[in-house]
Amino acid sequence: MRIVTRFAPSPTGRLHLGHAYSALNAHDFARERDGAFLLRIEDIDAGRSRPEFIDAILEDLMWLGLEWDGELVYQSERLPLYAEALERLRAQGLVYPCFCTRADIAASIGAPQGPEGPLYPGTCRSLHDPDLSRPHAWRLDVARAVAVTGPLCWKDGDAEVQAEAARFGDVVLARKDAPASYHLAVTIDDSAQSVTDVVRGRDLFVSTHVHRLLQALLGLPTPVYHHHELLTDAAGNRLAKRHQAQTLAELRESGVDPAGLAAMLRRGEMPAGYSLDPA
Repeated sequence: MRIVTRFAPSPTGRLHLGHAYSALNAHDFARERDGAFLLRIEDIDAGRSRPEFIDAILEDLMWLGLEWDGELVYQSERLPLYAEALERLRAQGLVYPCFCTRADIAASIGAPQGPEGPLYPGTCRSLHDPDLSRPHAWRLDVARAVAVTGPLCWKDGDAEVQAEAARFGDVVLARKDAPASYHLAVTIDDSAQSVTDVVRGRDLFVSTHVHRLLQALLGLPTPVYHHHELLTDAAGNRLAKRHQAQTLAELRESGVDPAGLAAMLRRGEMPAGYSLDPA
């Protein structure tokens, strides 16, 4: 079986060193095994995605010397796939419409904390004859889904991990303002693109619990996962767009040699002021 990896950035800002490290890891994992490296643009968040950031992603990757295989894939062009998957889950009675706002959930006394914030308390789970003309999201009834699949696990490198999707509560699979959530779209896309190995940062490790459950419900193959360390700045903060992390464009403009930078990152050596956080 041919190894297939992917790099799947969202065009909501410029790439930074953390993105470069992840892209290099995914690229090299495939190339060292005579495999394919794919590029997917996760642009279904219409409110935040920008065309100029797509151009910037391509520019940054080419500056680093990374080449991808096949055609560039856009999630915004794959909406029918997500709708079909959601309908399959709906036909099984595994999803339900939710009319609650984030403020409603945060204010709920019965909303314990999960890996991604307050867990949904199930307010809309048992609604009778809900009015679907109102704006709503679609949530997965995780308890019912786990009862259908039974125990699940996945491989993270050489380690076997038991799936614990219940930790997330009833996750959103389609938002009020977007036709699919990250969890649903990435699960469908990895299968449709025959991705065999998902190489990504450890910040997404916990999401794999949900992805494994969706794979089982939809009869999709499970890739092998490889979650790598994250880059942090001098203050110990994880690099993120929302924290205004230094971009690759800024490094390029300052005269940084891309070949030297890529070689340094491949050796696990970070530029001054940055480090790898193994946690």
